[in-house]
Amino acid sequence: MTAQIELTEVNKHYGAYHALKNINLKIAKGSFVALVGPSGCGKSTLLRSLAGLEKITAGRLTIAGDEMTSVPPRKRDIAMVFQSYALYPHMTVEENLVYPLRMRGVSKTEARARAQDVAGFTGLSGLLTRYPRQLSGGQRQRVAMGRAVIRSPKAFLFDEPLSNLDAALRVSMRKEIRALHDRLGATSVYVTHDQIEAMTMADHVVVMKDGVIEQQGAPLTLYDRPENRFVAGFIGSPAMNFVAAHGIDGATIALDLPGRPQIAVSRDGETPLKAGQAVVAGLRPEHLRIAEGEGAGQTGRGVFTLPVRLIESTGSLTYLSLGETGEIALVEHGREQLRPGDRLTLSIDPALVHLFDPQTGRRV
Repeated sequence: MTAQIELTEVNKHYGAYHALKNINLKIAKGSFVALVGPSGCGKSTLLRSLAGLEKITAGRLTIAGDEMTSVPPRKRDIAMVFQSYALYPHMTVEENLVYPLRMRGVSKTEARARAQDVAGFTGLSGLLTRYPRQLSGGQRQRVAMGRAVIRSPKAFLFDEPLSNLDAALRVSMRKEIRALHDRLGATSVYVTHDQIEAMTMADHVVVMKDGVIEQQGAPLTLYDRPENRFVAGFIGSPAMNFVAAHGIDGATIALDLPGRPQIAVSRDGETPLKAGQAVVAGLRPEHLRIAEGEGAGQTGRGVFTLPVRLIESTGSLTYLSLGETGEIALVEHGREQLRPGDRLTLSIDPALVHLFDPQTGRRV
């Protein structure tokens, strides 16, 4: 893997506040990397450190093999797209596009030719004479992206660029940004708090919490095998259910639910459980199934019964909250003819149960 961007033991302090803690990250050339996590986790600070807008307190940063730790932003050859479009209101779309080139000494003729080319593949060809105030939110975001693209930088940095858009436009702009990335063969780093954006757009997802990288890898790797309870709960929508449990033998747990149902969990390649060992079982809502036929009237290994508390239907999907306090979420395709108070018997594939240590949160 050729690293276009590499951070080694990067730390960032704001006085006594430790914002970034020993960050080690390699971003391959041409990859699309998403930094995701809750507000205050350090993802925007990390992005701004890459851009040079924040000075790294300790550690090392290289871009395309060149040392950039102390290099000013204008000399890093990167482009940044902000949440607020940051367009010049007194300039037309074309003038906004050519401005970065003109500042670099590119001739007016060449700059306009490149602006026409960029406008063509960003859907701005018919808007070049308009001013930002005459554009929709999506069109303004295209201009901001076009202004970044026109310089052909070493990397693109996106700081929550879609958070100001409505839900439908965000979905379409996700596709546009990813398509633009693929067209250019660019290296992109994308900050978002929306794990759906991260999962659907990125080749590589970096999950952060409290200034620390909790886990990084391919989106489906994080979904299928989260290394800790935080990542398990953050990746996936609706969020994973967590249920207290304890070991019965090397590969069987009892859930802390009515009837203490037992599940023979898959432990291939993992340390066998000890009898009585406390664990937290993670059950994804989409992996739970409503038991039918013979299984519907029984409880036991991998089968348990809970009352329905809340029903939410979107037409194609039905979201159910089960248990006396709604502690278990379930997702079903289609429309379930249920009412609050009905009792459902559920089952789950043992291979889809995740186990975590109740103290450390690490995967067991």
